[in-house]
Amino acid sequence: MTHEDADLSGVRVERDGPVVTVLLDRPDRLNAQTPHTWAALREAGRSLPDDVRVVVVRGAGRSFSAGLDRAAFSPGGIPGVPALPELAAMPPERCDAVIQDYQSAFTWLRRPDIVSVAAVQGHAIGAGFQLALACDLRVLADDAQFSMAESTYGLVPDLAGTAPLVAAVGYSRALELCVTARKIGAAEAREIGLATLVVPRAELDGAVADLVAAVLAPLPNTVTEIKALLLGAADRSREEQEAAERAAQVRRFADLRGPDRG
Repeated sequence: MTHEDADLSGVRVERDGPVVTVLLDRPDRLNAQTPHTWAALREAGRSLPDDVRVVVVRGAGRSFSAGLDRAAFSPGGIPGVPALPELAAMPPERCDAVIQDYQSAFTWLRRPDIVSVAAVQGHAIGAGFQLALACDLRVLADDAQFSMAESTYGLVPDLAGTAPLVAAVGYSRALELCVTARKIGAAEAREIGLATLVVPRAELDGAVADLVAAVLAPLPNTVTEIKALLLGAADRSREEQEAAERAAQVRRFADLRGPDRG
C-alpha cells in the first residue's frame, strides 16, 4: 500500500506481539468508511502474520464508525473509486464483483485462527455496525449506539453483516433492526446479544485489554479448534457436530502428546 493510499484509507495497523490493532483513524469524519478503508482492511487481513492470535478493531475519537462516508454518494466525491450512482449503473456481474471485493474487507475477521474484538464507543452506524458484527466479540462503551441505516437509502446491508446479525439476535429482531434502522443503545445491545460486555466509557480500553489477555491464555490451537467448532455448528446436524467435536479433540490430544510420544 502506498503512503497516499494509507492516508486516503484512514486505517492504521499496529502489532504488539500476538495482538494486532486495526485503528480507523478519521476522527474528524467520525471514522466514516470509504472503499479506500475497505482496501486497507482487506490488506490488513491478507498480510496478517501467522503468529497473530487476536485482532482488535477500534475507532479513533468519539465514535467507532459513523458508516459510509457521504462523499460516496456523489461522483468524484472519493478519489479513485466509483460513487454509489456509478456502482448502480454497472452491469450486474461487475457490480456483484465490486461488492464481493468490499465484503472481503470484513469477512477475514471471522477466520478460525484469530479471535477478533471490536472496541466500540459512540456511533457504529451502517458499515460501522457491520464492521463490529464482523468481529467475534464486541466490547461496548456505555455510550455506544448501533444502527443498520442502509434501508433509509433504499439499500440493504451488503458488507457481510446480515449472517452474524441473525446469529446474534435471531431472525425476527434482525429483520426489525434492518428494516427500521432504529438506534440501539449499549444496554439494549447487551440485552439482545449484540454486546459481549458493556462498560463505562473510561473503562473501555482496560476491559478490552483484560478480554484479550483471557483469550490469549489457552494454547493457540485450542482456541482455533473451539472457534471452528462454534462457527460451523449452525450448519451441521447434531451428529455431525458431535463428530466434529471428537475429531477436534483427537487433534488436541495428538498436539499435546507431541510427535515423540506416539
